[in-house]
Amino acid sequence: MLIKNRLSVEESLSHQMIPQSENCAYSWLTKISYCVGPVLIIVCHFGTALALVTGLSLGAWLWIFLLYGLRMLATTAIYHRLLTHKAYSTPVIVRWIGSLVGASAGQMGPSWWKAHHEAHHQFVDQPGDPHSSRYGFWWAHCRWLLSKNHFPASLPADIEQDVVLRAIDRFHFLPLIALGYLSYLIGGLEYLSAFFISTTLLFHGVALVNSACHKFGNTPFATGDESKNNWVVAMLTLGEGWHNFHHAFPWSARQGITIANGEVEYLTDWTYSFITGLQFLGLASKLRTPSERVVLASPTTSPKMEV
Repeated sequence: MLIKNRLSVEESLSHQMIPQSENCAYSWLTKISYCVGPVLIIVCHFGTALALVTGLSLGAWLWIFLLYGLRMLATTAIYHRLLTHKAYSTPVIVRWIGSLVGASAGQMGPSWWKAHHEAHHQFVDQPGDPHSSRYGFWWAHCRWLLSKNHFPASLPADIEQDVVLRAIDRFHFLPLIALGYLSYLIGGLEYLSAFFISTTLLFHGVALVNSACHKFGNTPFATGDESKNNWVVAMLTLGEGWHNFHHAFPWSARQGITIANGEVEYLTDWTYSFITGLQFLGLASKLRTPSERVVLASPTTSPKMEV
């Protein structure tokens, strides 16, 4: 009976999530390129064991944190808030460089990333959401990447029309491999192991937004889905863990906003600080954030802590 029930769940996952992806309009070469991503992430997981042989010096630990922080910012500030939600504007060179760094994080390419995140918002926690939390924590965290849901139903036209972003998307694995090689050139196997550790930690940090932030936390905003604010994930992802607010205001460049005791409260959001830093340098403009009046007028729930 247990086996039968498990099979029925697997059948549900394979047939109900994104059935239209079977008819997606991009080439088999693109699909093959997309298959490389999960393979490299698995290699990075195994590569972390190299540290047991090499050990990790202070320099290697600093390399881990540097690669983690820079690549997390590329994922959150560029892939997510800029390219996907257009929460602010930048010169095209910022989009190009940021996307190269994002690809070096093992986060696939900008077309792939935006396509999945848009599907997530359109069908959040329902069939059509590629990593719906309704199918369990580990499905939302990583198992969906090993299913047909890994292939987007379609690719975003705005990214595809930019020849540089399109090239980064199709060759997304090259920046990751190049960064691994650079790490080896800098410090040999020890720094290569640091690269593996940083990439693995970053993968799980980003994945926690899909899994933990739809299971654990509080829900100050009535969004009609399972999204939650989770301060632990927010610290690990430089502000992305304020996921309930993000689902209430997906277009906002600042996600660290909540309501406490009937007043707007601002939370730690290092990604937003980075964006304002770009603005100070003249590299970002037209930042979109809701006013306090709009935040206070939004549908809310009574905060209910689950962890």
